[in-house]
Amino acid sequence: MSDNDGPTAYPEGYVPATVWQEPAALGGTWGSTNRPVAGATHDKALPVGKHALQLHSLATPNGVKVTVMLEELLAAGYTEAEYDAWLIRIGDGDQFGSGFVALNPNSKIPALLDRSVEPPQRVFESGSILLYLAEKFGAFLPGEHAARTECLSWLFWQMGSAPYLGGGFGHFYAYAPLKIEYCIDRFTMETKRQLDVLDRQLADNTYLAGDNYTIADIAVWPWYGALVLNRVYAAAEFLEADSYGNVIRWAKAIDERPAVKRGVMVNKNFGAPQTQLHERHAASDFHERTEDRIADDS
Repeated sequence: MSDNDGPTAYPEGYVPATVWQEPAALGGTWGSTNRPVAGATHDKALPVGKHALQLHSLATPNGVKVTVMLEELLAAGYTEAEYDAWLIRIGDGDQFGSGFVALNPNSKIPALLDRSVEPPQRVFESGSILLYLAEKFGAFLPGEHAARTECLSWLFWQMGSAPYLGGGFGHFYAYAPLKIEYCIDRFTMETKRQLDVLDRQLADNTYLAGDNYTIADIAVWPWYGALVLNRVYAAAEFLEADSYGNVIRWAKAIDERPAVKRGVMVNKNFGAPQTQLHERHAASDFHERTEDRIADDS
């Protein structure tokens, strides 16, 4: 996905310079998307659809959080949650276009624009988007103070923990241009500790915050649920994912929700073609994909 996918030769016993200098090529799967400055690299306006909610994203775990949330809202009868989902190809640098940077100055997916309010409200950072939508529609977030606090604790647990899983374990295990034992050991240990945290919580709770499915589950599942179901990093065996039985039970239960099945397809441009839905503008988009899947299986 990058021009710099080949291995990079780092000298053994590397010692950082007094002042860091940007390398000519970083290497690794996503090396070409990294840079030491913010801001736009080119002018590119974002498309606009017919719905009030405009999502610009990609079906990474962070992107899936929001598409699952929107599909869950629609399934629960919140018709005003209809949305247009536009694909941001991060390997091509779409996130550095001027329109996207105006929506999210941090140049990361997902980013949401709510045009139902005046002036239109931009929302970035996936946890912030989940909280914004939960409060906007009064759904998937408990109203009682203690239950709400528990839910938000797990939401922010995910926001603080997943960088160790994705940017730490996932990067060094699956994407880095060379395997570094120290890095893999360090982040494997932390990932397994996090899975143990979840497993202990789910031993006595149906969902992360208790008996009810909330934005905490919607935030955590695309990362840790996908991990134990072996859908990210192909690392389930390496991590002994089957040993976290409560996480497996929880992950499989959420995986069976129809809204989740739809949400994981949105803005997906990798994997089997029939599982991809690059853009989503209406519920009928999924029906067309279902017909394609049936035709492929026949």
